[in-house]
Amino acid sequence: MDEFDWSILSVPTPRAVVRGQLEFSWWELGRRLETVTQDEFLWEPAPGALSVRRRTESTAPRAFGSGEWVVEWPDGPDHPGPRTVAWLVAHLTEVLTERYDWTFGDHRARRPDLVYSGEVGPAVDGLTRAADLWRAGIASMSDDDIFTVGLSQATEIDQQSPFAHLVAHINREIIHHGSEIFTLTDLYRVAGGAHV
Repeated sequence: MDEFDWSILSVPTPRAVVRGQLEFSWWELGRRLETVTQDEFLWEPAPGALSVRRRTESTAPRAFGSGEWVVEWPDGPDHPGPRTVAWLVAHLTEVLTERYDWTFGDHRARRPDLVYSGEVGPAVDGLTRAADLWRAGIASMSDDDIFTVGLSQATEIDQQSPFAHLVAHINREIIHHGSEIFTLTDLYRVAGGAHV
């Protein structure tokens, strides 16, 4: 993981503000992900936690993914239940992949069509690739581009909003789910993999 470029925090533009937050949040999360073991990755903080499982092993009401591994989803958004680090990494991967593709790419990527992994190395590599593409896309923009309405076509809200709002939203996703990853790995390391 490269060092964070602190100089971005002295640039007085809206694009620099959202980029500074993005870069710092990803830098912190990326450093933690480099230390996650396979056991931590799949550890269930409670029995039946949502995770990434082989297609033949999942019993979740809904599951997404086009390969051997699927990401489990609950019946509805109001019942997310406990989740594993694997689930959180997969979710961040699909969020970043979709938003990158529907802003800078071919406008085709969707959650069910993506390939996920229940193995920590390939999963973290996939998230890192998606984050690097997203970060490069944001870095290549002009300060004026950051306020373009409809620059991303991923969702109806994205199509109607200045792009800076989407960047801030994705930043919140990285911060929120990154915090969960930190918490789960901290708990695993303290409890030795026992349920807490």
